[in-house]
Amino acid sequence: MADESGALKSKLQSSHIAAFAAIHSGSISRLCAVVFLSVICIATLFFQPAMALDLPDFKRLVEEKGSAVVQVTVTASAKAADRFDNLPNFNEEDMPEFFRRFFDELPGQPRGMPPGVAPQSGFGSGFIISDDGYIVTNAHVIDDAQSILVSLPDQRQFNATLVGSDDRTDIAVLKVDATGLPSLELGNSKKLKVGQWVLAIGSPFGFEYTATQGIVSALARSLPNDSYVPFIQTDVAVNPGNSGGPLFDLDGKVIGVNSQIFSQSGGYMGLSFAIPSSTVQSVTEQLLNKGYVSRGWLGVTIQDVNQALADTFGLDKPAGALVASVTEGGPASVAGIKAGDVILSFNGEEVSLSADLPPMVGSAEVDSNASVKLLRSKEILTLDVMIKELEERPESGGGPVVNQRIGVIVDTINNSTREKLGIQDGVKVTGVDPDGVAAAAGIVEGDVITSYADREVTSARQFSRLVSESGGGSNNAVLIYRSGNPLFIALSIPD
Repeated sequence: MADESGALKSKLQSSHIAAFAAIHSGSISRLCAVVFLSVICIATLFFQPAMALDLPDFKRLVEEKGSAVVQVTVTASAKAADRFDNLPNFNEEDMPEFFRRFFDELPGQPRGMPPGVAPQSGFGSGFIISDDGYIVTNAHVIDDAQSILVSLPDQRQFNATLVGSDDRTDIAVLKVDATGLPSLELGNSKKLKVGQWVLAIGSPFGFEYTATQGIVSALARSLPNDSYVPFIQTDVAVNPGNSGGPLFDLDGKVIGVNSQIFSQSGGYMGLSFAIPSSTVQSVTEQLLNKGYVSRGWLGVTIQDVNQALADTFGLDKPAGALVASVTEGGPASVAGIKAGDVILSFNGEEVSLSADLPPMVGSAEVDSNASVKLLRSKEILTLDVMIKELEERPESGGGPVVNQRIGVIVDTINNSTREKLGIQDGVKVTGVDPDGVAAAAGIVEGDVITSYADREVTSARQFSRLVSESGGGSNNAVLIYRSGNPLFIALSIPD
């Protein structure tokens, strides 16, 4: 494109020179020369946009980065099959507007299928982040999966295990047993600008390694039920099956993970949303290091500031997060934040809308001091707040958690198991590494762990945290229930 534009420009310049030469030499009439020169000038203006046009080289990007994008195929459990079997039949054209997960047809069987029919496979996308087989995808892609198969562009396939998942950010990390794999690097989503070119690669409707392009159409979008993710909005064409696939910038860095679409029909309608790489980086590191995700907690209920409230508070324009209530004894309460305060910034980041605050607090380091700038009685105050950890309810613990230190996968038990065993809380062992220390201690799949080192076990994340905090070389008493009977086991923690 650049060579053709340069040649055209050179010809036009030569024609300009020839025209001027003709005028002065008298070789043609002055009138003809003027007409000739006018035509050339018009042509120059007409072709100038084409010469200035500089489209990105998506072909090179796909060739260099596509080998690390994978297709994720899952076989859903009976639990997932029942959930989707019970959905009513409806006309897709009549579906109301709402934000819809790409993968909501998991496990791939038609709506209204009679109960008892074996679940089929569903699919999504993912990408490799390390040459030894760690893969990022969406948490909703692998929900209730009995088995996970990862397919590479070079036709190789691997069975994958779940390292950990986080429902609040919709991120999951998988592991395949392989080395020397192509991998992708996470970029800096905080440097993104609206209008910037981006590229998506994934498996829409199962069509592997499909590339689509577009631009960033908005930043820091807050979607219903996703208060901890400041989504990247794009106009890149993505559809069911793109879930978990990478969103690239022109440098080939992953700046987002495709997660949701806005649709009336279930297909692409021009609005796509990706989880920014800054969120992916934090969540992935925590899942790899701890098996769960810690979030900061401020202890406030907030709302938007409208124009009428802005006038009341003496603000030039609506901005900030209005504190509607404060949790007694929470970090905000201890720091002196009160109902009626308007939070204007958190750790130096401006809070334009109330939706801006939750992801800022959630990503803050637990047990660290945060600077909160607020407006109270038309005066600006700055308070230091000690951020605490958001305690998740056991029922919303984010699914199974892998603890590589002792070699187990645990999941929070349900109410029926609690009633059957006569216990309040605990976690069920859903997988055991035969070479791990848990297996060596005698823990088996199906055991229910209710106590660890004299601490009550309340959730999968909390159990993994207790194990992570144990000193190397220590022995810890673990109380389990096996076949309804309590049993203590000594667990030796490796260095």
